[in-house]
Amino acid sequence: MTPRLAWRSPVSLRYALAVWWRNFAMYRRSWQLNILPNFFEPLLYLVSMGIGVGAYISEMGGTSYLAFLAPGLVAVAAMNGASFEVTYNAFIRLNFEKTYESMLTTPIQPEDVLAGEVLWAITRATIYGGAFLIVIAAWGLVAPLHALFAFPLVPLAGLLFAAIGIAFALRIPNIELFSFYFTLFLTPLFLFSDVFFPLKERLDPVWFPVAEALPLLHPVRLMRHAFRGELDLVLLWDLAYVLGLSAVLLWVATRVIRARLRG
Repeated sequence: MTPRLAWRSPVSLRYALAVWWRNFAMYRRSWQLNILPNFFEPLLYLVSMGIGVGAYISEMGGTSYLAFLAPGLVAVAAMNGASFEVTYNAFIRLNFEKTYESMLTTPIQPEDVLAGEVLWAITRATIYGGAFLIVIAAWGLVAPLHALFAFPLVPLAGLLFAAIGIAFALRIPNIELFSFYFTLFLTPLFLFSDVFFPLKERLDPVWFPVAEALPLLHPVRLMRHAFRGELDLVLLWDLAYVLGLSAVLLWVATRVIRARLRG
């Protein structure tokens, strides 16, 4: 019998990695088509906004506008990489292809399926965010040492949005509801999470608590401090937010996937 993790977690690392490997094997067949739109979207924003709009802005947040945009767009790339995997792809595997039901004919359990899906979403987030970070470093928008500090934050952002996306995907009854998720949730996050302008300079203080509730703000702020090589007490709050919200949503997702696959 395959041992479970040391703290008596219901997750088997071996089986979770088997789910991860299945997704990786499928991804290898079409990675060229998948990576291009997710990689080039933030790059196009960086070029169009940083070079275009940046020509009319002398500086923002104490730096050039291009350098201001860069860390936020790395977090956005990680967000997109994780989100697409745990929304449409996971929903199709669950409801149309019945992939998860087939997995349960083996010793794999629902918790292993969830863990494998989240690990794969984090992997995709790391691929897209990490590749974009390399481009930014080559462009000279971040010092090499600071890029090393920033890199671990890419999978951390992937974890957060993998947890949010999978918790949503497991609860919705039809695939059309993902248009609301992307249009009314991810897009506002993209626009109002310190990516394009400093919130503290533009928002009335009464809105600060609302801004702090936005999930994308915290990976963006962590990334921006890493790019600058700065430490601040607010980063402890950002880390606690990311890890705490991820843990709560994955706990919820675990309960839901047990009911869905064992029911």
